[in-house]
Amino acid sequence: MDTTCTLGYTGWAVSATHSRNPARDSFATEILTYLDHLYRVAFHLARNPDEAKDCVQETCTRALSAQGQFLPGSNMKAWLTRILYNFFYDSYARNKRTVAAEDLLDGTDAADFWQAQAGDGPGPESQVLDRELGAKIGAALKQIPEEFRAPILLVDMGDFTYAEAAEVLSCPIGTVRSRLSRGRRLLQKQLSGYLGKTGTAGPARPEE
Repeated sequence: MDTTCTLGYTGWAVSATHSRNPARDSFATEILTYLDHLYRVAFHLARNPDEAKDCVQETCTRALSAQGQFLPGSNMKAWLTRILYNFFYDSYARNKRTVAAEDLLDGTDAADFWQAQAGDGPGPESQVLDRELGAKIGAALKQIPEEFRAPILLVDMGDFTYAEAAEVLSCPIGTVRSRLSRGRRLLQKQLSGYLGKTGTAGPARPEE
């Protein structure tokens, strides 16, 4: 999916030209193709555009320094996202308080939330609703504890598989499934008023 919020990265990241090392140039060029993805993930994790840019820049710097650890042909998107997530968690998440999950849930049942169908067509009205929903989801994600927010960003918004998300988050696949389920319930709680008014809901991710 990865298009819920049309966020794009505009800051400095890496220089991929005029180097005496062609392999490093090629590696940096590939990193540049994932900047918007990294920024979207960082923005929803950090909940602050400046901190999100810092996360992306540090991710790129660390990735270039660790080029020898990357296996050519493997999933660079997942590799970069793991670097970003680890940096964010070490630098920001441990020092910030988030809203308690239990306070947000309040007994909410999410069974119907992720199973509802999206709008029927791509007409102007539908596009406006999609943009509005994207903004609402972005705001709602800010209220969800990071441990439940991250699986949503990776699986539902970033099109990562459960196995790839587990690799990024350094946890078992079962933990990803559990946190994703809990995160969806939290997101439903945050969006319940808006979705009840518009009759719109988020998409379900098929089980793998």
